[in-house]
Amino acid sequence: MNNNCQKNIFWQKYSITRTKREQKNGHKSIVLWFTGLSGSGKSTIANFLEEILFKNGISTYLLDGDNIRSGLCSDLGFNIIDREENIRRIGEVVKLFLDSGMIILVSVISPYRSQREMICKMLGKENILEIFIDTPLSICEMRDPKKLYKKARLGKISNFTGIQSIYEIPEKPDIILDGTDFLEKNSEKLISMLYDYNIISFIDQNVK
Repeated sequence: MNNNCQKNIFWQKYSITRTKREQKNGHKSIVLWFTGLSGSGKSTIANFLEEILFKNGISTYLLDGDNIRSGLCSDLGFNIIDREENIRRIGEVVKLFLDSGMIILVSVISPYRSQREMICKMLGKENILEIFIDTPLSICEMRDPKKLYKKARLGKISNFTGIQSIYEIPEKPDIILDGTDFLEKNSEKLISMLYDYNIISFIDQNVK
């Protein structure tokens, strides 16, 4: 943004704060950042967990990488600069949801450590839990639900993570999930993590 324009922007303080929203919602706000290769199970696990949380009255919202690229970030490509801008925009959206007192589930490849470090600095490490879905590339390719690996192998897609572009494994994620495990098992681990961090106080996983 132009510096002259920036000087004329003033932060508006609100009467209703994040703390008040958290108190009304009955739980704390947190970002669950799901990272991993395409086909690792990020969105499937996040969606399964959100269903459980939602049915228990938890205020949630799931942000999926592909959905965001179809709208907010539809003007971006997949080179390093555009990937970083994609993550930056997602981070700014997540900041708003975080202030709303919700639990935000973000499912996005975010292949570079620098991207994930940027998000941690943007949101504050205390506001984000990094979840690495550890699924072997061979399994992701075998699943290939969007047929993207096949296209990448044929040269129809460039800069595809895991094929032409690298994925940097998180060094110290808050939790590592096996993307080949049952959804129920992975959701139990995530819910236990939310208990451990005092984000939620009670969840009935059998609620319909």
